Amino acid sequence: MSVFNGTHYQPPFFLLSGIPGMEDAHIWISIPLSIMYVIAILGNSVIIHIIRKNSSLYEPQYIFLSMLAATDTGMSASTLPTVLNVFLLDYREIEFHGCLAQMFFIHTFSSVESAILLTMAFDHFVAIRSPLPYTVVLTHSRITQLGLAAVARGVALMAPLPILLKRLPFCKSITLSHSFYFHPDVMKLACGPIRVNIIYGLALVLCSFGVDSVFIVLSYALILKTLLGIATKEGRLKALNTCVSHILTVLIFYVPLIALALIHRIGRYRSPLPHVTMSNIFLFLTPVLNPLVYSVKTKQIRNVLCRLFALKV
Repeated sequence: MSVFNGTHYQPPFFLLSGIPGMEDAHIWISIPLSIMYVIAILGNSVIIHIIRKNSSLYEPQYIFLSMLAATDTGMSASTLPTVLNVFLLDYREIEFHGCLAQMFFIHTFSSVESAILLTMAFDHFVAIRSPLPYTVVLTHSRITQLGLAAVARGVALMAPLPILLKRLPFCKSITLSHSFYFHPDVMKLACGPIRVNIIYGLALVLCSFGVDSVFIVLSYALILKTLLGIATKEGRLKALNTCVSHILTVLIFYVPLIALALIHRIGRYRSPLPHVTMSNIFLFLTPVLNPLVYSVKTKQIRNVLCRLFALKV
């Protein structure tokens, strides 16, 4: 059933996988996964609501934070249907065009999040380097333009992916390694030439995540240079403290992403468990941890949350 004859065949569906070797425990694994989805969607929605309803938070850093929360919500919503189907209902089939659609949204939201993290790094640099004309440099119109540019870049870069995959014949196994549609995972099932897909996939990584990470590091190098020029130790610590949440968010996003990229390239003949583990960390933990980090480390968000809970109590 898992092998197809013929040289130009597109299967009507693919079979998704859960965690290898733990199939009997999928129903129990679905419980923490469901809790994580609730935390991710509810937590990010609360942050968006807080920023939207409090005019005192209409500052660049909080507007960028609301963009990040919206992106994390989209990321969770993209994976939720298939992941819970596999772990909770043991339903593994996903229609071919549904696979392409899910892949497009997962990769697009990932690219958008990377771009937003870059704009947030630039925001911190401007706030520390030039605090007085800060709101003059990052006006609401410029922030909107940066957000739209992040979305446009993500859509433009990821749109060719489903087109390039759709042209390929699939005559091998139809069983994927994940509980969602991931481009490298599907590409390796094709029995046609995938050189173009490999080259374009590498170009995507370099042009989006690679470029963004380089500029984020550059931004923090400039921030560090600026901090060293601040006269007092208290002033340096106060300025650095404003960057802690963003630094944690960057690490939460990029460390699993880099590990996943390396595993897919140098560990392809080993156990699929590392691939599954790192991809799940990247797609599940990032939307969960981001609202928790900003709720704990951002005083203004924390104060509003405390007032909301105090009113409910």
